[in-house]
Amino acid sequence: MDETQVAKWADLLTGYCLAVQPGEAVAIVSELEARPLVEACFRAVIDRGGHPLLRLSLPGLEEYRLLHASETQLSRYPMTLAYEAETVPCRIRIAAEIDTRSMAQVDPRRQAIRDRALGNLRELSRRNRWVITQYPTAAYAAEANMTLEDYTNYVARSMFLDQPDPAEAWRDLGRRQAGLIKFMTGARTVRIEGDDTDLTFSVAGRTWINSDGRRNMPSGEIFTGPIEESIQGRLRSTFPVCRDGRRLEGIELEFRDGVVVHARAQAEEAYLLSMLDLDPGARRLGEFGIGLNSGIDRFTGSILYDEKIGGTVHLALGQSYPETGGVNESSLHWDLILDLRSKGRITVDDRVVMENGRWYVG
Repeated sequence: MDETQVAKWADLLTGYCLAVQPGEAVAIVSELEARPLVEACFRAVIDRGGHPLLRLSLPGLEEYRLLHASETQLSRYPMTLAYEAETVPCRIRIAAEIDTRSMAQVDPRRQAIRDRALGNLRELSRRNRWVITQYPTAAYAAEANMTLEDYTNYVARSMFLDQPDPAEAWRDLGRRQAGLIKFMTGARTVRIEGDDTDLTFSVAGRTWINSDGRRNMPSGEIFTGPIEESIQGRLRSTFPVCRDGRRLEGIELEFRDGVVVHARAQAEEAYLLSMLDLDPGARRLGEFGIGLNSGIDRFTGSILYDEKIGGTVHLALGQSYPETGGVNESSLHWDLILDLRSKGRITVDDRVVMENGRWYVG
């Protein structure tokens, strides 16, 4: 990615996404691998009259903490992080892993302790303006089975950095997604059918959110929170779930009255079950999302991109987004993607609205 595109990216994050104002503090949280984008964001914040606060992590240290810290240490976080979450109005998180499998050796039980602690911190962070993005690294490219050059170009296209005015391209996508939200706002019952999937739930009275790149960059989805106790049926995740250095294949879940009553996976089943037992809310769905970004068209192993693939839907176990009206609480938020492009259907109130990736409304 050339300097011009990196500068466009930083301008998107600080301008279109966060609208940084003069005098505002902006936390920039990342790893060393993302240095070009970190530096560009630092300059962009300064140019907007803001105050950049850098917090960079080094490879391997979080893994060491998870492997060697006591459970008391894992269950707490420095109060400085809570202070930052409460008082810094803007936050840019740039993921830039150099080893996506580094967490695979960590005991899932210890990861669960860490996740519960971080759940409180995330709740504090949600009250302020934030955006998450992901810098292209060799590790991410390998997960996507692409060369780093091809992956970097893919990343740039997904954020419209190859267009003269990326912000206007995002505003245009948001306007198109608003049409589908207008229709879905009156929906009551949703049925999703696909390979080994037949799931029904209610969204009556819930709020739909237009995710047009303000918080996730890239984005391109609409989402809501299903009525928690209404979920009935079964689903099979089309794509693997890549989490904490593990790759879970063939996840199948059965829901009864909103709760997962049966779960299996072809790979990493023990880890799946440990996450479902993280807390009572982990066995319920907190989000139903619809991917609408036609520029994101292949599985890469990164949920930031994959849940936006046009022609897919995703259902997240765990924490609801309060702005949707969802009330489920959990330290988990774990998206499962269903690919409906070649064989699948969405029915809303007995009307087929999408079949094999083709929409009939919006």
